[in-house]
Amino acid sequence: MIVLASQSASRQALLSAAQVPFEALSPGVDEDAAKEALRADGLDARALADALAELKALKVSRRVPGALVLGCDQTLSIGEGEDRGEMIDKAVDRADATRILRLLSGRVHHLHSAAVIVLNGEPIWRHVERVRMTVRPLSDAFIQSYLDADWDELRWCVGCYRIEGPGVQLFSKVEGSQFAIQGLPLLPLLDFLRVRGVLAA
Repeated sequence: MIVLASQSASRQALLSAAQVPFEALSPGVDEDAAKEALRADGLDARALADALAELKALKVSRRVPGALVLGCDQTLSIGEGEDRGEMIDKAVDRADATRILRLLSGRVHHLHSAAVIVLNGEPIWRHVERVRMTVRPLSDAFIQSYLDADWDELRWCVGCYRIEGPGVQLFSKVEGSQFAIQGLPLLPLLDFLRVRGVLAA
């Protein structure tokens, strides 16, 4: 059994499908404040995802001594190299979602999916997976119909897409793991859980 420091439906679905026994607890982290502080320290997109995943796991670990606690986070960067480009956050409203989708249109961006396992307040495993994603040119008409169809779901997603839903239509090419896009570097995590005896080897 592990403890997932997240209420993400996507991450819970991935763990359930992989038959990983888990309990989900909210980390109760002010993500906006944490991101602002970590960015002020100069962290790039990859390091930011890793730090936020660790912060969430540490917060929950204090409440469940002796448990393996999994914290996760994702960041998105575009332009200026793989990690140090402009970072894109979740949309604050529909107008911001339109802006983000126009920015991603016809360009390559990188999604960083981080996972950290904490035991008794100490990180014991971590992994960050990067996916290179090419968005096809998007018309304004497509963007608005896309937002009409899936806004209630994608408003919570960095980059304004769910690859497991209509968001797959945004892309002309994806280089990397779909599990990572959905919020969890699942295969490396499963390897670790087998080593720890949580899953059968």
